[in-house]
Amino acid sequence: MKIKCDFCKTEYTLNKIPGKPVRCAICGHTWMVKTPSRRYSYVMFLAALCALLSAIIFSIVVVTHYRKSDDVKSPLVANIVKTELAPDGNGVNHFIVSGVIENRSGDFYSPPNITILTYDDAGNQIGAGEQFAPPVPILDAGARAGFVYTLRAPSMGVKKISVKLGKFEQ
Repeated sequence: MKIKCDFCKTEYTLNKIPGKPVRCAICGHTWMVKTPSRRYSYVMFLAALCALLSAIIFSIVVVTHYRKSDDVKSPLVANIVKTELAPDGNGVNHFIVSGVIENRSGDFYSPPNITILTYDDAGNQIGAGEQFAPPVPILDAGARAGFVYTLRAPSMGVKKISVKLGKFEQ
């Protein structure tokens, strides 16, 4: 804690507030050190608490709006759950892709065709992708439908597989 002589304005640093009067080493003036007011610390605490509550409310509003707008933009989402390699009758390995289509909206939708895309180690797409029909004709609100598809193209050079949905219809 810093204190200052009332007479000559010399500053001193104290570890704790003394219980008796202090004397200035420069001018000899004696005075009582006052306990600092905690009034402003309460104001700072309240300001920090208000700022924290505002940040929490803002975060909730942003996340809720983001989720709602994300559902409107793409109510149907397809994800790959698992990929496996399996040989065909000639011994050539092909990928078997398992995944899920999910309806994240409150409405029912007719799922569009599903496209499986393959990429090489440089991130370049291999071929135009393989497209197939969805596993169900209509997907209810909040419903999910699994799919399994065996890629016709051989697995050579494939480092990444992704799934994409065409344009959906309500």
